[in-house]
Amino acid sequence: MTSSTTAHPADSTVVAVTELTIGGMTCASCAARVEKKLNRIDGVTATVNYATEKARIEHPPEVGVDALIATVVRTGYTAEEPPPPEPEPAAAPEEPEPAPDPGLASLRQRLTVSALLSAPVVLLAMVPGLQFDNWQWLSLTLAAPVVVWGGLPFHRAAWTNLRHGAATMDTLVSVGTLAAFGWSLWALFLGDAGMPGMRHGFDLTVDRSAASSAIYLEVAAGVVTFILLGRYLEARAKRKAGAALRALMELGAKDVAVLRGGT
Repeated sequence: MTSSTTAHPADSTVVAVTELTIGGMTCASCAARVEKKLNRIDGVTATVNYATEKARIEHPPEVGVDALIATVVRTGYTAEEPPPPEPEPAAAPEEPEPAPDPGLASLRQRLTVSALLSAPVVLLAMVPGLQFDNWQWLSLTLAAPVVVWGGLPFHRAAWTNLRHGAATMDTLVSVGTLAAFGWSLWALFLGDAGMPGMRHGFDLTVDRSAASSAIYLEVAAGVVTFILLGRYLEARAKRKAGAALRALMELGAKDVAVLRGGT
């Protein structure tokens, strides 16, 4: 358990210091929500770091770690105590290669599939010369997996935040992409966009009379893909930064010899 007890010299109040690993945070506002909820507990002072996904909490001894974890869970995230540090081996073996991160690999797979499916959708919508009869139905077939499966992490996080009465960046992404996709479904099945021979011109203005024949599948698929790209680059940067910090810590001296008077 990563916990310690200290006493403040000003008022001799004994407090415990606990570190928790927070899971499920997707942006800085998530860390702010967790920090705000923890600080509402009497006597608790918490600091949540989104980059390291850690929370450092000073709390009275009567406020147990289970109560702190339950507060984080009620906020919509996961919390657990980090595992204890492994003892240093007598003879340090050669540093093994770091194990692959399953979360990063899953994100890379989701990004790759979404990018491959989104590229034709964007090209068909933006280049009228590529449009053929019933091209809009091909766009729907390609965009649907991107919005539903590719954007599933955003939709899941948005639903979790909605249940707790909060909104984050995931809420914006989910609402925006589902709105564009939902309007496109309406225009295709109930409007004029599904008619054979329909063409989607590249215009910088909006004509209200042509609303029933306008689809925005490229918006829904493109936004999901670009946000996934940002999440992947962020996760990879955090992983590389963590590896660099660990390598820097390994350079620290572990044994010290003091020379006094030749002894």
